[in-house]
Amino acid sequence: MKKVLSKIRNNHERIFRFFLFVATLVIILFSYPRQVKFKYEFTKGKPWMHESIISPFDFSVLKSDNEINKEKEIIESQHLPVFNYSNEIFQIKAEEFVNTFEKKWSEKKGVKRDNRFTFSILFKNKNKLARNKKNDLVNFGYNFLQDIYSKGIIQYNNQYSSDENIEVLLKSESVAERRSINEFYTVNSAANKINLINKLSDDDFEFLVPLLLSSLEQNIVYDRVASNELLSSELQNISLTKGLIISGQVIVNKGELVNSDKYQVLLSLKHKYEGIKWDTGSYFLVLFGQFILLGLSLLILWLFLKQYRSEVLDNTTKISMILSLILIMVLVSNLVISYALDWVYLIPFCVSPIILKAFFDNRVALFVHLITILIIGFIMPNGFEFVFLQLIAGIVSILTVLKMYKRAQLFMSVAKVIGVYLLVYIALSFIHDGSFRGIEDVKLLQFAISGALTLFAYPIIFIFEKVFSLVSDVSLLELTDTNSKLLRRLSEEAPGTFQHSLQVANLAEMGALEVNANALLTRAGAIYHDIGKLRNPMYFIENQSSNINPHDDIKFHESAEIIINHVLIGIDIAKENNLPDELIDFIRTHHGTSTVQYFYKQYITDFPEEDFDIKDFTYPGPKPFSKETAILMMADSCEAASRSLKNPTSENIDVLIEKVINKQINDNQFVNAPITLKEITQLKKLFKNKLGNIHHARVEY
Repeated sequence: MKKVLSKIRNNHERIFRFFLFVATLVIILFSYPRQVKFKYEFTKGKPWMHESIISPFDFSVLKSDNEINKEKEIIESQHLPVFNYSNEIFQIKAEEFVNTFEKKWSEKKGVKRDNRFTFSILFKNKNKLARNKKNDLVNFGYNFLQDIYSKGIIQYNNQYSSDENIEVLLKSESVAERRSINEFYTVNSAANKINLINKLSDDDFEFLVPLLLSSLEQNIVYDRVASNELLSSELQNISLTKGLIISGQVIVNKGELVNSDKYQVLLSLKHKYEGIKWDTGSYFLVLFGQFILLGLSLLILWLFLKQYRSEVLDNTTKISMILSLILIMVLVSNLVISYALDWVYLIPFCVSPIILKAFFDNRVALFVHLITILIIGFIMPNGFEFVFLQLIAGIVSILTVLKMYKRAQLFMSVAKVIGVYLLVYIALSFIHDGSFRGIEDVKLLQFAISGALTLFAYPIIFIFEKVFSLVSDVSLLELTDTNSKLLRRLSEEAPGTFQHSLQVANLAEMGALEVNANALLTRAGAIYHDIGKLRNPMYFIENQSSNINPHDDIKFHESAEIIINHVLIGIDIAKENNLPDELIDFIRTHHGTSTVQYFYKQYITDFPEEDFDIKDFTYPGPKPFSKETAILMMADSCEAASRSLKNPTSENIDVLIEKVINKQINDNQFVNAPITLKEITQLKKLFKNKLGNIHHARVEY
């Protein structure tokens, strides 16, 4: 038991990383829809390359989207708008007419208004009305209004006008009938009818016509709610199927061309097959199959990192970041597929490889992106097309964003990603339909928006930096700004060290470019590698502006201790200023486990017989463990040594660089770094050339 606990304790980081892979697998697995997947992929316009398909059950053939859309267009074009007929309008207007008539008649005749002359009294006893001019005239007006309102005065809107001879549904109480829109009056046509009355004297015409005109109002009104409900009901009643395939019927033979009809039948079979409610045994078999596929996908990712990027696999933070990004993309895709499948291509899948590229190299970004879209492709309709489309777009985004800190490159990458999306989608549409009809404007818009959303990679990168304490190229560029508080302090308190750091940064950056290392990381690490000299700047020769050397007043091992401690002090200063661990690695490794040669040799010369501990003159390490930290060690040593040359000729510099770097090789300083002898030879040649140019002889003026 103790051995087991001891192994767990000694390998707890590795066990935790394994747990992260398992947790990712479980979360994705239980977010997957639990349904049987149709095992055949098929494309319209291509031959059927699988075995012949015989229907295993009866199923209805689904109509295509185009067929359903055409039926909808027909229904919408034949849809009858609903208008409501109101009899109450006439009653109100007739009463207003009678009341106004009595008022105007009394004023005209100069008599007192008859309070019994009201609509309710007069027309309830219409047959008993006394025959006089007043009653005859009001009765004539009432009957004229009644004729107009019984036919109806329609209210037009922008959608329907009298210029069109269309039919409508006229609804009166609970009954609706088809009527032509031209059967009804409008306010204008009713007014024209009134103005053309010729059965009245001129005096009666002038009195009655204005009263009739003021009594006009539409009593047939467009009912938008009822019209929309009727149209919605008609659209919902559209049959989504157009035929029946019976069990045992041959659907498609091997080698047969999948035309539009065959494609629709196969699509219907797939829909029916995946929609069947399976028993418990089938449910667990589907679950097991998904577990195998997801497990293999994550296993391949683990094997890739183990084989080619072991430093990433050994870093819990980086593994957590990669798996979190995969998990986020899969869960977002699952959510959209469940609730808005038609809008799935709005998801900016190309954000993932750009984020990964900001923290890792192209190879890791591409491989993780591939695994991500493969996992999503298991649940995506037309999985092959999805994987092909997103893989091509992801490759373009990775290859076009060479430097994340250059904004123009990100904008150009977005434009290229959108172009690739549209190009591939249009090409696939041509394959499916053999015409332009299959190209949907909505899909084109989705791809354009998805590509544009890639611009959000910048803020997302910032979030990942803060959450996982990682450093991206954008942050590295900010850290190399010499106007930062820490570097300004270095330039003021240790100007010689500051200039040395800049020279080393330039040299190391060119060396990184020469051997395909991370040039920006190398430059940032080189700028900060000597910040530990801020504690005792005058004890370092590059900061001594006079002949006074404080080392003359102390012992050799004390001098060595001060020199060696600048590494440990630098680590403390870096942590106080929240520098990322990637830069602190350069500080702790730039001298490796080498010795302070000057004081070590002086001590041996002055005290040849005394015993001493070599550790007193040795840097604590560790040795460089990356190509970038190894480049810095070589650049730092060569630049510092070249300053000590009294006669810096090209030959002397060549000899010096060979001597310095060969000693580091002999001291096994690079055994932990993935750098080859060929690359070291390339760096030697570069350093000789660059340092020779720096120290070349100048013409006297």
